[in-house]
Amino acid sequence: MTRATGFTLKDLNDLSESPLLTLLDHICEGSVIVDDHAHILWISDKYREVLGIDPLRAVKGMPVEELIPNSMMRQVVSSGQPILLDLLRVRETWMVVTRIPIRDQEDQVIGGIGFVFYKDMDYLKAFVEKYGRLRGVPSTAEKQLASMRDTKYTFADFIGQSEPVEQLLQRARRAAELDTTVLLLGETGTGKEVLAHAIHHASVRAERPFVGINMAAVPDNLMEAEFFGVAPGAYTGADRKGRKGKIQLANKGTLFLDEVGDLPQSLQSKLLRVLQEQEFEPLGSNEVIRVDVRVIAATSKDLKAMVDVGEFRADLYYRLNVLPIVVPPLRERAVDIELLAGTMIERIAHNLGMAPKWLSESALAYLRDYDWPGNVRELQNTLERTFIFAQGSTLQAEDFLPSTERLPEQREDTVIEPLQSTIARAERDGIRKALETTNNNRSQAARALGISRASLYEKMARYGL
Repeated sequence: MTRATGFTLKDLNDLSESPLLTLLDHICEGSVIVDDHAHILWISDKYREVLGIDPLRAVKGMPVEELIPNSMMRQVVSSGQPILLDLLRVRETWMVVTRIPIRDQEDQVIGGIGFVFYKDMDYLKAFVEKYGRLRGVPSTAEKQLASMRDTKYTFADFIGQSEPVEQLLQRARRAAELDTTVLLLGETGTGKEVLAHAIHHASVRAERPFVGINMAAVPDNLMEAEFFGVAPGAYTGADRKGRKGKIQLANKGTLFLDEVGDLPQSLQSKLLRVLQEQEFEPLGSNEVIRVDVRVIAATSKDLKAMVDVGEFRADLYYRLNVLPIVVPPLRERAVDIELLAGTMIERIAHNLGMAPKWLSESALAYLRDYDWPGNVRELQNTLERTFIFAQGSTLQAEDFLPSTERLPEQREDTVIEPLQSTIARAERDGIRKALETTNNNRSQAARALGISRASLYEKMARYGL
């Protein structure tokens, strides 16, 4: 096994001045040293330049992922296993990297060291299996399509430093390395879409399109055309030139199936064919079109329970469940709320062109104690609403309460809640009760409420549910 051994903690801190490291750093494109918690001890000036980091910025002690979002150094120091040859995407460049654990005299891992050897893939064309995905140069039209359907998020956008988040991101980064189907499981609003974007962005398909489709937002009678496209003149009113579906648009890239549990049973067998055979037929056509797509699916439902009662095909479930990743709810990582809220408030202030506001201790305590059934999405909506209406530069706990729940000593007169707020609160409570009653079955909830599924989905997003 390849490893650096016989070091002490003092040696680890002094390693940056080692003549051998100086020689290696001169040969390679950059190098970094981390401790056993994957926190930065040292990073070379050349690597700073590659990463676009200010030469004067103090980075010692920072988690390595804050500087290198797709880094696997944490896996190296956790497992004690080297990653001798790997691909790392930094900004818009793919690089060849080596990562090695550092051990003390008792053979305990006390840190790790990583080297960037090449920024030109041609050096390892014959040896790196992943290069096969990168070798084909997209045409100008393909580049334009990919840029129009580029990812919005990277792993750096999934905010959190709690243990559940660290474990989640480690598993997601591993999924990015593997060109296989991923199933993201978790409650609504937990950040599954952010992870899907990040996995694509860090994968070998990153230069290709990322195409998403939300099952809950598309009416059942339009779903087949949305998925598979329409042949020219397939039905009255159809485009004479035909129309490509989302699967074809995602060719060579990633197809993100959000809320896959809402996929109509009539289309589940057709999706299974795409996963198994990588081929499909457009609506109204006998032509078989072959595609090369990587599927990432997400759901807030219990697909296994749906299989047991016959609402979801078992064979499709097992095809989707190749690499399951569970995204924890916000209540299970409450220690992240302060960091999340601070980041969100800065973004809200910037987007609104307003001066920043700060969270008081009472406000933070309120946010930590709340259950957040709508998770991160509800937190975002709550902060934005409170930011707009709160007086002063510091947000207090009472700023987050509905006016009718404010403390009596803070009222000068009887407070009458605006009718619009009353209606909105009643609508939100009604939707939440319908979802609870139907065990989060959105189709049944929409029918019970007397609205379309698309309207339900829009209202859930509005109220952070």
